[in-house]
Amino acid sequence: MSAPAAPTARERRRWAQYLVNERAEARVYRQLASRREGEERAILLALAEAEGRHEAHWLDLLGGEPARLPRPDAGTQLLGWMAKRFGSIFVLALAQNAEGRSPYDDEPFATPAMAADEKVHYEVVRGLAARGRRRLAGTFRAAVFGANDGLVSNLALIMGIGATGAAPQFVLFSGVAGLLAGALSMGAGEFVSVRSQRELLEATEPSNFADGGLEHLDLDANELALVYRTRGMPEDEALARARRIVQAAQEPGRSEPYRRPVEAADDHEVIGSAWGAAFSSFLFFASGAIIPVLPWLFGLSGIAAVVTALLLVGIALMATGAMVGLLSGGPPLRRALRQLLIGYGAAAITYLLGLIFGVSMG
Repeated sequence: MSAPAAPTARERRRWAQYLVNERAEARVYRQLASRREGEERAILLALAEAEGRHEAHWLDLLGGEPARLPRPDAGTQLLGWMAKRFGSIFVLALAQNAEGRSPYDDEPFATPAMAADEKVHYEVVRGLAARGRRRLAGTFRAAVFGANDGLVSNLALIMGIGATGAAPQFVLFSGVAGLLAGALSMGAGEFVSVRSQRELLEATEPSNFADGGLEHLDLDANELALVYRTRGMPEDEALARARRIVQAAQEPGRSEPYRRPVEAADDHEVIGSAWGAAFSSFLFFASGAIIPVLPWLFGLSGIAAVVTALLLVGIALMATGAMVGLLSGGPPLRRALRQLLIGYGAAAITYLLGLIFGVSMG
């Protein structure tokens, strides 16, 4: 039987790259774990330990620590930089994308267990990131939608009015008026929307309306079981619980809660605060809507102001799109380009309408 072929220089470089990447990823998970407690901390430390096993595999193939090691790849370095400076939700979202791009499926020197580990890591990190996304969902949604609406609507308004040949002062006044009107409308609408959602949830929660009559119910024939059946409890379980509740109410010194825990608290957390959503929506709409107005605020006019506004809004649209993509676990560049096309498309339509209206009035 012939001896296995010695690894080539290219293979050793690839293994060394895997080695430093695994070390860097383990460091990221340990840094995140240092900021968490309880179950999340234990999960992150377990991920770091798994990356350590992968590191040991490449060390074994390399025959020990190489004299020189490459730097971790750019994505892994970015993860490490963010882990030191930002909240875990952003880092976990990036780590989710990184785990989903594992090269081990096509790597002949990686074991099948390592490739399988990376797939499981993706799901674990996605689960951890989902917890953070739920905590961000209500106010973050209002903030992102507010900023995007402010950017697109005010750019479209200014482009449409500017295309009619209106004076720069009128364009500026229209932009400021659009900012205030839109921000107030967004804030009020978000407040009403979130408050209505919370009120609907509260209407579905169990009440204590029947508590005062529990001790007078017949132990063997009562309708309390129907209450639990309306909440999805199986008939046998509902009957047993109803009997237990009534029996506890009829015995001095005993009590058992009539209302079973529901998931409404989690739903309230996802929806967020009505005032928080309204304030975020107002603030971020205004911060988005001010950007296309800036060229006219600083005295620009004509084509220079239009081009500057388009550039500033384009950068902002791509930034918000990339952030949404990052936090949702999707590709940031694709989301950024989608936001850019939507914003520029709306501006182009209103600009053409403004040109047509300006010509017809001329």
